[in-house]
This record gives sequence, structure tokens and C-alpha cells, in this order.
Amino acid sequence: MNYLVMIQARCGSTRLPNKVLKDLCGKPALRRMIERVQQSRRVDEVMVITSIEKNNLPILSLCSEMGIRVGIGSEEDVLDRFYQTAKLLSPEYVIRLTADCPCFDAELLDLAIEGMNPDTDYLGMLSESFADGLDLEIMRFSALERAWKEARHSFEREHVTQYIIRHPELFKLQDFVSPIGPFGEYRWTVDEPEDFEVVERIYRYFMSLGTEAFGYKEILAFMSEHPEVKEINRKYQRNEGLQKSIREDRVIESQS
Repeated sequence: MNYLVMIQARCGSTRLPNKVLKDLCGKPALRRMIERVQQSRRVDEVMVITSIEKNNLPILSLCSEMGIRVGIGSEEDVLDRFYQTAKLLSPEYVIRLTADCPCFDAELLDLAIEGMNPDTDYLGMLSESFADGLDLEIMRFSALERAWKEARHSFEREHVTQYIIRHPELFKLQDFVSPIGPFGEYRWTVDEPEDFEVVERIYRYFMSLGTEAFGYKEILAFMSEHPEVKEINRKYQRNEGLQKSIREDRVIESQS
């Protein structure tokens, strides 16, 4: 297997409980996300990984209905969850996505795969030139394994790729930059109630036109025509969860 997509999902969000299962124009948001990722021409498998907490059982049920494989692991040590699941399938590359991005564009994923240099260990949106909610990260399994063995900080265990990103002396990093110029000021992720309102407005618009096959360029055109939608969640900052984890960081024991 060359490219394994692992969508990180859970029901225990505090800011917007059960956000991944909220109805988004007739389908759970997670199902919307999975279906959009499945449009990729380059990936070998799309799966979901969640934690052992019983409140995540509805995620397992949804994935069972869709015929999607699920990996289950630690609630807090998400790095371990990724590694232990990927190890069973032995992919060359692991693609990390998060389930709170129902506007994800598979065209960008294919573009990232095709543009990845042969010696790259990690490719991600390091310069944040894309809207929040289009996030993707591609890493060699060997890089994931090394991070699993060596990461000692709690925020590195919770946020899977932080050890890799913060050690460019150990890993070859590559920035995935927007091909149409930066538009990182937009927020299409779903962390807050206002975020869901924005995403729902986007879906309602395109479904009123009779299509679910819209990409980031079409969304940008819609937002340009309806600037008031951008203002709905403008007050929220990017990567608030990561910053909170860094503030609460602690050193933990070796996992190897």
C-alpha cells in the first residue's frame, strides 16, 4: 500500500459536542468528509481512527454502514493511535486528515501527492496559505514511527505531527503552498457553532444548485459573492487547540 488516509474523529469535542455526527444537509458531517476524500484518484484506502471511549460508538456504526475500516486506540495519545493502526497495514505514506473538515477538497490531496518530492518525509500546509479546513498532512510511515518512538511531550503525542514539524534537522519537510495565492484568512473547519453555520451555508448554497461536487475554488467564489458569511466565524483563531495543548504540556515516559 502506498497511500493510506487516516481521518481522525471523535465525539468528545467540548466546543461543539458530537460535531462530526451533526446533520449537514441530510448527512452526518463525517460521512460528508469521507465521501469527499474518497474522490481522490491517488489514495489506496480511506479509513477512520477514533478512541476507545464508548461515546465514539456511533462513529463505528457510521463507518460500518459505509464499509469503512476503523482503527481504535488511545484517547489522549493520538500519535500512538495513528502508529499502532498504520503498523498493521504497512503503508509507505500515511495521510492525516481530521473529521472536522467537511469542505475538504480531494483535488488538493491529489495535487499534494503528485507534488511531493521523492526525499520528503513530511508534506503539509506549513505556511498556512490555504483556508483552515482544507488541512492535510502526508508523512512517510518511517517518519511516523520515529516520532512515535522519540516524542516525549504531551502535545506531541496529542497532535500527531508536531514532533516531525519541530525537528527539521531530523526530517525533510516540504511546504504545500496554495497554487492560486494565499487565502488562509478563511475558516471552513468546524470547531465552534459559528463554524458549523458557515459550512452549512456553503453546503446549502451548492445543493440549491443541484450539486455536491464543489471544490475550494467554487467555495472561494461563493464567499466572494457573500462576504457576510466570512464574518460569521471571523473572531476565532487558527490552531487554538494546539496552543492550549502547548500551554498544558508535560513530559511523558518513553513509548518504545
